[in-house]
Amino acid sequence: MPIEDELRTRWQQVLPSQPELGEELITRYGEPHRRYHNQDHLLAVLEAIDRFATSDHDLYLVRLAAWFHDAVYDIPERELTNEEASARLVVRRLQRAGLETEDINQVARLVRLTTIHQVGPGDADGELLCDADLAVLGGTPEEYARYVDAVREEYAAVDDEQFWAGRLDVLDGLAATQLFRTGRGRKLLKQARANLDAERAELRQRLGLPDPDDA
Repeated sequence: MPIEDELRTRWQQVLPSQPELGEELITRYGEPHRRYHNQDHLLAVLEAIDRFATSDHDLYLVRLAAWFHDAVYDIPERELTNEEASARLVVRRLQRAGLETEDINQVARLVRLTTIHQVGPGDADGELLCDADLAVLGGTPEEYARYVDAVREEYAAVDDEQFWAGRLDVLDGLAATQLFRTGRGRKLLKQARANLDAERAELRQRLGLPDPDDA
């Protein structure tokens, strides 16, 4: 099944009364400048939500947040971060769709969490969305390498050293956080740490930086 049709089927399970909104979001994720944050990524996040979810989660709201979490993806970012712009799109589109204000605010809040993936205590829905968004980190080395290559393609206009330094900052931030919080997501932790450590070591070597373990 073409990925657009798979996504349409999944949208029908979330907000069937709003087919035009589903088409808008599918089109957004199909923008030509996207190499990683695209329709494949959206589907992967939705599938990870299915795998990680338990009865503790509000799947309706988490799935809606997944649909919107990278709905805006500009490179370079404009005045707002992509996540903030996506959260504001949530408010505009879901108000028009007639959703309850409480639900709209929750979806927007979840989208904003994907900026740095730091979740507060007891935030089960935030844990689920962030774990699903980061599930790619726990892929096989081959899958992880494809992810890294796709991200680099998205930033093709950035020179190598600037990209490597920025990428290392992102990875150092991820390495310093609790990556996975759901019970099923935590099964990816060992492989994710190995993937992150390997890429960080490679980036330090490219940048001529010392290994912090040697300090």
